[in-house]
Amino acid sequence: MNELADFCSKLKKDFVPRIQDPKKPVRFWSEKDLLNGKVVDAFVIIFRTRGCTWSLKSGCTMCGYFNDSLWSKVTEEDLLKQFETAMQKYNGEKLVKIFNSGSFLDDSEVKPHVRLEILSRLAKKADKISVESRPEYVTDDRLSDVKDAIQSKTFEVGVGLETANDFVREHAVNKGFTFADYKNAADILKKNDSQLKTYVLIKPPFLTEKESIEDSIETVDKIKDITDIISLNPTNVQRKTLVEYLWRRKQYRPAWLWSVVEILKEGKRIVGNKRIKCDISGGGGFRGAHNCRKCDRKILDAISSFSLNQEVNVFDDLECECYDEWLDQLDIESIGFGSLTGIYG
Repeated sequence: MNELADFCSKLKKDFVPRIQDPKKPVRFWSEKDLLNGKVVDAFVIIFRTRGCTWSLKSGCTMCGYFNDSLWSKVTEEDLLKQFETAMQKYNGEKLVKIFNSGSFLDDSEVKPHVRLEILSRLAKKADKISVESRPEYVTDDRLSDVKDAIQSKTFEVGVGLETANDFVREHAVNKGFTFADYKNAADILKKNDSQLKTYVLIKPPFLTEKESIEDSIETVDKIKDITDIISLNPTNVQRKTLVEYLWRRKQYRPAWLWSVVEILKEGKRIVGNKRIKCDISGGGGFRGAHNCRKCDRKILDAISSFSLNQEVNVFDDLECECYDEWLDQLDIESIGFGSLTGIYG
């Protein structure tokens, strides 16, 4: 284990999971998303599992989803009970998105029997099912079983690549896999008639604002012909992570919303008709991507609108006095020691 991985692990050494009911999911709700080019209602389920295998070993520098995990065994019966609880609010949405703060294809987190039971039941009504996984769990055998369970329905796997730069992924994100691993998973998905959604991280720790913009745009360019959908995710400050450690010491600031807009505009130019979207957790707060507070809501709404409609012109009329400070930061931060926090935190 390298020094960064060891530090991420030590940040959790005193972590005591909250007492939580293993029979209840973290959350479930309905939201808007795109399916076959049309805005539809999507049903979202977050399962409460043992936790991400990589997180239990070390973990990514920005990921605090382990805070919602049990860090102890979750039985097959528990997970199926969670599913039953969520399905009480399911209204036949044609798109279902599954999250479990780890990898849905990891047999040690979600047993094959449970995975296939959930998928086969959802496939009776949903047209598309989306899950998440690290690339090492994307295998021919698992995908063959999945396709048998869902038949002709669309299956999508979201992979958190974060960046196409192996150095940044290893030394700023501590992701634990390479770009080659990601491409191998992409090939397996394509061979098995499954779709790939790629998560790209905006502003990992240790990168300046300008460096993070450039890294995200370069990543979009490198994966545009590999992935079906690109989802940009600005870092938000989560508990007991290296990002929080730096943030509390005023050595890290979440991305400016102006940076997100810049990446989306340039990213859309690069990918053309392919979909590029952005989901912002904690947007407008000190722990999430934000500007000066005065313009945050307007820009967040524009980003949400773009993610659904892919119309870049929603950004045309955005303006605020903090725009000039953002530009100033891009100019002067290279002579400092990392990302500047500025007067807006």
